[in-house]
Amino acid sequence: MRFAVLAFAALVSAAPLAPPALAQRAPETFAPLARQLLPAVVNISTSQAVQARPGRPDAPDVPQAPPGSPFEEFFRDFFNRGRPGQEGQQPPGQPQRPQRRGQSLGSGFVIDAAQGIVVTNNHVIDGADEINVILQDNTSIRAELLGTDPRTDIAVLRIRTDKPLTAVPFGNSDEAQVGDWVIAIGNPFGLGGSVTAGIVSARGRDIRQGAYDDFIQTDAAINRGNSGGPLFDMQGRVIGINTAIYSPSGGSIGIGFAIPSNLAQRIVAQLRDGGRVRRGWLGVNIQQVTDEIAEALRLPGGARGALVARAQEGGPAATGGIRNGDIILRFNGVDVRDMRTLPRIVADNMVGAEVPVVVWRDGKEETVNVTLGELPPEPQQAGATPAPAAPQQGPVEVAGLGIRVAPITDELRQRFSLRPEQRGVVIVEVAPNSPAAERELRPGDVIVEVQQQRVNTPREVQDRIAALRQQNRGVALLAVEGSGGQRFVPLRLRGERGAPG
Repeated sequence: MRFAVLAFAALVSAAPLAPPALAQRAPETFAPLARQLLPAVVNISTSQAVQARPGRPDAPDVPQAPPGSPFEEFFRDFFNRGRPGQEGQQPPGQPQRPQRRGQSLGSGFVIDAAQGIVVTNNHVIDGADEINVILQDNTSIRAELLGTDPRTDIAVLRIRTDKPLTAVPFGNSDEAQVGDWVIAIGNPFGLGGSVTAGIVSARGRDIRQGAYDDFIQTDAAINRGNSGGPLFDMQGRVIGINTAIYSPSGGSIGIGFAIPSNLAQRIVAQLRDGGRVRRGWLGVNIQQVTDEIAEALRLPGGARGALVARAQEGGPAATGGIRNGDIILRFNGVDVRDMRTLPRIVADNMVGAEVPVVVWRDGKEETVNVTLGELPPEPQQAGATPAPAAPQQGPVEVAGLGIRVAPITDELRQRFSLRPEQRGVVIVEVAPNSPAAERELRPGDVIVEVQQQRVNTPREVQDRIAALRQQNRGVALLAVEGSGGQRFVPLRLRGERGAPG
């Protein structure tokens, strides 16, 4: 049997086995660490008033007995008693029954024993009008909400008690490696003080919850009620806040996500001190740099950075000299690996700070200095400038791209619901299986730029494409405005055929 296992290992990998010194043994027991950490982990109980919807009773739903069962009439009579609109309901003229209150349970942990500071998830306490923190000895203490940050799903509470509290420190989540042992403690399904163990399965997970997604993934069992609880390393330091699971059934299947402590610490500090979070704001709409966009803009090193689809008018970026079509490569000395890393990097900088931004523009790197604003509660919409009148010209084909374009006329503006101030050239037809169709361009989309140069007539579009062909360029980069806003679309240049017939 041993020979079979070794032979299989040799088949899947010819590399030598790692020296035994590099392999870490699994802990014989987590008991000493669990005893040390359990007193610092608390249960969070919240309640809020629940308004009964018309036609929906306040009592629990009626169990469904089989039709004709002797229990069918019993359950109906029992659960209809006192339910609005049902036999046995409260007689008119009597005082209304007390309003039903919804209950929810979650987890949290103490980070400052002297001040009674507790950290949890925002979604654990969101909408609650009463929050109670339950200690390990089942003492329940009314909590004060110091502040919340829905963008990162973090909330900070304060409790006041004469009982001695135990606190746990934050660790450095950047030091956590895939494969490291971790333990989670929380209140799954109301079962407080539950300890589970696993490893760091992955880092930097983007689960489409917001602009600042950077989750630690773990296979330590995390279930409903674990939200807001700590994820510990083997030194007893908090390296994450358990906040989400992936589960078709609602139970743990070994895919849980935690907010990294290095992100959480900054948020917690601001909520604790000021009750809200102030983030740096650049004022740009960005998109991913693909290999084709990198080729079109002759960016060395392939796809990297964040492409500025629009620098919002009057925003910090536009004021500092960042333009549409720039690729942001470095922000305040930090490399921008891809589009989704830029919002986190910007948010980490102080409001009002002047920072250097390295952009790729016109085939070379340039540095501009930008003074950061404060991220507003809602995205700011950029204003638009009136479009110059375009010479009247009929639709023309753009060879090899599979599109027919036309100047913006009153008739086309009405047909495609274009803004009065819209400028550019409107696409009126897209050929099936063409480069434009592959990139999901549609009639009604407006071409604003070709290769970062403004276009206002179909002739200008044709001329720009022809110039790229003469330069033996393989990709044309179009700035296109559609129903979803402005974006850059790289189109592979084919032969002269392929336009609509």
